[in-house]
Amino acid sequence: MADLYGEMQLAEHTQRPSLLGYIPGLALVGVAALASLWLSDQYGAPSVLMGLLIGFALNFTNADRRLAPGLDLSSQTLLRIGIVLIGMRISFAEIAALGIVPFLSLVGIMAAVIAAGVIAAKLLKLDLLFGLLAGGATAICGASAALALWSIIGERRISQERFTIVLLGTTLASAFALTFYPALAAMLSLNDTQAGFLTGASIHDVAQALAGGFAFSEQAGEVATVVKLSRVALLVPILVLVSLALQRFSPGGEEAGGRKFSIKQGLPWFILGFIALVAVNSLMPIPQPVVDFGSRTASTLLLFAVIAAAIKSDLSGMLSHGLRSFGPVIITTLTAFGLSLLTVQFL
Repeated sequence: MADLYGEMQLAEHTQRPSLLGYIPGLALVGVAALASLWLSDQYGAPSVLMGLLIGFALNFTNADRRLAPGLDLSSQTLLRIGIVLIGMRISFAEIAALGIVPFLSLVGIMAAVIAAGVIAAKLLKLDLLFGLLAGGATAICGASAALALWSIIGERRISQERFTIVLLGTTLASAFALTFYPALAAMLSLNDTQAGFLTGASIHDVAQALAGGFAFSEQAGEVATVVKLSRVALLVPILVLVSLALQRFSPGGEEAGGRKFSIKQGLPWFILGFIALVAVNSLMPIPQPVVDFGSRTASTLLLFAVIAAAIKSDLSGMLSHGLRSFGPVIITTLTAFGLSLLTVQFL
């Protein structure tokens, strides 16, 4: 049975490699990340998508156990550090700027999208936590949210292959949305505020959501930025709720090591770090150069985690799940777009 801190406990019971032991895996992921960024810059494709594809192409290297320490470090520790640094991008003032009615509408949309993911998983006879992961990734901020939620849920509850399916699905959905949503907003004669809310509330990844808004107009881009960052800020309470729910409802109330769950254990350190940075940025704004550096570092570390996850994935196992496994991502994407389009009619 998996537990909230499955990877952490697993690391405690295995001998840690030397510092040199991490270098081969980190070097491989680093080269793949550079290639992903170059391809993204040359062809305009999302770097996460390029990273996933390169990671899949390098999947055969997973058989070399010398790479394991570096790959594990990238997919676990570097991921968690990246999640902490995301907090630099967010402040509570940005949420307040949205206004109470649009904010409550946004919360309702996000709740409905997460529920749609769980319901879709149940209807498709998939694991409910897989549906939660798909719904949360779609509702919040795509790949970043998927990575954060997966860190909470644990690899032993949701396999590497299913997690990669969510990553691939949300990334492709964001690319599709960036291509078509601004054009649809123009066809429907939406104004700048409506188009900005639509793109900010329904496109998964941050970069694509903002690009979709600015593709419509400058004002729509500004609205999309506030809406999208408000969604990202809600990652905090959602992570906390998922973390506490997994502790509360774990069958038998026991961890893999046989110890009882307890709220006194508190939240994982990376969630606390995330919350702390959001609070600091809200009380005394972090200087913009520091925010820019932290944001770039977070994006790089998350790209490392995506590539490592793709390399470690069992492609044959992933393919065996079939198109049905993409169902929750597809349904939640349609739900997010439909509810956002309905909401803008009242703005």
